[in-house]
Amino acid sequence: MNETLQVPGARLHYEVSGSGPLLLMIPGAPADAGALAGLAALLSDRYTVVTYDQRGLSRSSLTGPPEDQSVATFGEDAHHLLAALGGEPAYVLGTSGGALTGLDLAARHPEQVRALVAHEPPIPEFLPDSAHWRATFQEVHDTYRSEGPGAAMQKFVATIAGDDGAPPAMPDPSRLPPEALEMMGRIQGNLDYFFAHVLLPVLRFEPDVAALRAGSVPIAVGVGAASPAGVPLRSALALAQRLDIKATEFPGDHQGPTTDPVACAEILHDTFTRLAGARTR
Repeated sequence: MNETLQVPGARLHYEVSGSGPLLLMIPGAPADAGALAGLAALLSDRYTVVTYDQRGLSRSSLTGPPEDQSVATFGEDAHHLLAALGGEPAYVLGTSGGALTGLDLAARHPEQVRALVAHEPPIPEFLPDSAHWRATFQEVHDTYRSEGPGAAMQKFVATIAGDDGAPPAMPDPSRLPPEALEMMGRIQGNLDYFFAHVLLPVLRFEPDVAALRAGSVPIAVGVGAASPAGVPLRSALALAQRLDIKATEFPGDHQGPTTDPVACAEILHDTFTRLAGARTR
């Protein structure tokens, strides 16, 4: 079921499937809900799964002029969406930049989150060489301004893997559900907005670790078993250390939830079961 929700400054496209406890899945930009369609299909027999496009991406249109976005704004969108769905506390999965949205939601609206899995949130500000990464991602933004989104995307994909790692493998189209294949086309239309208004403010975000540690939301930090030692993996490990938890390994690399949904679905369900048990003790 496809629906829309009016929020301040945007109209969100979201999709609901299945039955059971509420599970909100948040993809990272420049991807959209299609990135998590495979997971949603596999988990809809156990959860009421909600996926959506974050504002300004694909089918979630802005109602005003484009402007720089913040993780706090994305977090408020998730807050409004959960409120519109009835206010039931939800299991939340965030991947990549969507994991930052999930962390912000858990810190500022913990009553809405039953448990959170944050898969490889990119937080270069948590890294000891944060100044280097700030400058490097500024170069990606500058490449967009001077050479366009295609050149910027190539630089971004190479940069995110770090100095020594290989870029994430491109998804095999034969293994993707139709929704994910459709998304691959939509991503091209998202690149201008992503590089102009999302990349830099999102990568300068720092989660409120004190609020997360003091709050009621049990959290797991996911890492890809095949991820190179780039910004997403190093950030996830740094976050897990600050939260004093052990990272949870998922198959594949940074894109594992998209490229290997079958194995990831079972690990995700087991992780939510474990987190829910920890919350009730």
